[in-house]
Amino acid sequence: MFSGCGGMSLGFAALAHSLNAFELLGAVDINEASLETYRRNFAVPAIAVDIRELARSSRARSALLGRLDYRADRPTVLIGCAPCQGFSAHRKKNWDEVDERNGLVEAFTKVAVSMQPDCVVMENVPELLSSKYWSHFLYFRESLERVGYVVKQAVHNAAAQGVPQERFRSLVVAMKRPFLLPFPRLPHQKFRTVRDAIGDLPVVTAGKPCKTDSLHKSAAHRASTLDVIRAVPKNGGSRPAGVGPKCLQNFAGFADVYGRLYWDRPAITITHYARNPASGRFIHPEQDRGLTMREAARLQSFPDGFSFAGTSDDVFRQIGEAVPPLLSVAVASSILASLRGEVPEEMPVEDLVAAPVNNSFAGVIAGLKMSRR
Repeated sequence: MFSGCGGMSLGFAALAHSLNAFELLGAVDINEASLETYRRNFAVPAIAVDIRELARSSRARSALLGRLDYRADRPTVLIGCAPCQGFSAHRKKNWDEVDERNGLVEAFTKVAVSMQPDCVVMENVPELLSSKYWSHFLYFRESLERVGYVVKQAVHNAAAQGVPQERFRSLVVAMKRPFLLPFPRLPHQKFRTVRDAIGDLPVVTAGKPCKTDSLHKSAAHRASTLDVIRAVPKNGGSRPAGVGPKCLQNFAGFADVYGRLYWDRPAITITHYARNPASGRFIHPEQDRGLTMREAARLQSFPDGFSFAGTSDDVFRQIGEAVPPLLSVAVASSILASLRGEVPEEMPVEDLVAAPVNNSFAGVIAGLKMSRR
């Protein structure tokens, strides 16, 4: 549910292909371009349904399951990656305003309680586990605990699973048997870098597609934007003082705007706005342009064979909102081991979030990155 283009599903599909371990039954979302991408890549029903309607109506839930090859007697994993913008640290200036997207966690919870699958997975931005939004998580946890689930929650860095991007995400899993959350696979010294992900791609000019790859195309920047980009030093450089729009001058909060990625570090978090150099550190390390769709997809760990539907804006949105597939492989692997009972008798200590740290994880994450420099 909230499938998007299928980033989380791709990890489970990989294990389905390699180990015959899972079978994808279908996807639910409300965006047609995302659903078309899902259909192209997974060849299962991808259905336009509002999760809130499923939460309100048992008839709607039954109708949905009737369109899938669902059987209650088979072990089932229910995944829900609710839209994260309502929780994001980028909304701090609007935190006192109600955002209807935040109620989607409650809606997903009601569906999960009604179905009671063997495993429930929920992914979101770290702010889901902050004090500001802890009540939404608490509703999920307490609702599932009342019907016999154990719930675990932690914040994961996708880079520790091989994603060439520092992307911190909350992961919440509920099961009725002993289970483990994914453990980091790589130390920070071995994180994959921007060079690892996109260093072999052909040089392209802003706005002009690669002759051999239609997704290897950036936005066609305005002349003024290109002037700013050319002034930014190569390989991790930041916008020089006095360069760019006046609204960005003398304001530390925009330090990454019009910044270049570093070749030999992971990328920053790839978002819907990764096409736009004015939205963050989204300029190519050397070439004078923003990121292409192919580069954004690779930095999210999508394989080149994954097919995206829709306009370029649709594609950037689908990529930026997706769970990185390599992170989803780690999630799927840990769930598979747990379903098969392959967990140690003495459970290792897990780095779980037992209580909200503060209103925003952004400062905590920034401090963690700085401590490794």
